[in-house]
Amino acid sequence: MARVLIVLGVLLLLAGLLWPHFSQIGLGRLPGDIVIERKNMTLYFPLMTCLLLSVLLSLVLWAVNR
Repeated sequence: MARVLIVLGVLLLLAGLLWPHFSQIGLGRLPGDIVIERKNMTLYFPLMTCLLLSVLLSLVLWAVNR
């Protein structure tokens, strides 16, 4: 369990550090991401980005476990 938490922490750290680079290639503003803008509020839910990252992470974990 400790090893899994350490790996997840490292992955979150790497994702946080690489996020500006992901933004430059369009990740985070894909078609299907929900953005609601009001006068004093902006709600942003990256639905397609989450789905894409989930599929990619699932493929990587599947390949590692094989």
